[in-house]
Amino acid sequence: MQQIAPLARLIEQLRALPGIGAKSAARLAYHILEMDKDKALQLSKAIVEAKDKIGYCRICFNLTDCDPCAICRSQNRDQSVLCVVEEPRDVAAMERTREFSGMYHVLHGSLSPLEGVGPDELRIKELLMRLRDGRVQEVIMASNPDVEGEATAMYLARLIQPMGIKVTRIAHGLPIGGDLEYADEVTLSKALENRREML
Repeated sequence: MQQIAPLARLIEQLRALPGIGAKSAARLAYHILEMDKDKALQLSKAIVEAKDKIGYCRICFNLTDCDPCAICRSQNRDQSVLCVVEEPRDVAAMERTREFSGMYHVLHGSLSPLEGVGPDELRIKELLMRLRDGRVQEVIMASNPDVEGEATAMYLARLIQPMGIKVTRIAHGLPIGGDLEYADEVTLSKALENRREML
């Protein structure tokens, strides 16, 4: 079958998105073609508007449509606790829990020497500048529980602890509803390490 050039370009653009393979890209492209033209235009306008109006907060480097972001402007958040995350989507995940009421700092990645990501490629200098005013009493390391995330947390802890600021790490372990038999050794060891007394 002869390839239709606009369809092929659409599939190619969709395939460039993370987690989208050839079959998913084709499925999405055909779905878009079956949409009403108005709905397709709304989708394309939403993409362009997001690109035009969303940037990074100058304080925490989270995504925002106003600068500083709503979290950094809020008077109701605890200014003494700062949660350090890798990506903006991690802030969204933390906010969904409704358990954290402090501030955030987004690094935009994690240390990965093999991929050429060193301290200068992350928002580490900006983090250290934020900590100099003495308001922050605790920094929570909420980087991912992988090799890069652990290395990033350790590196930052070594930089921050001499400033007299408490540095903590989020606990890692078994998910609610998970079965022990399916957990890997690292997850189980972290679950044991981070156990707490039952009250």
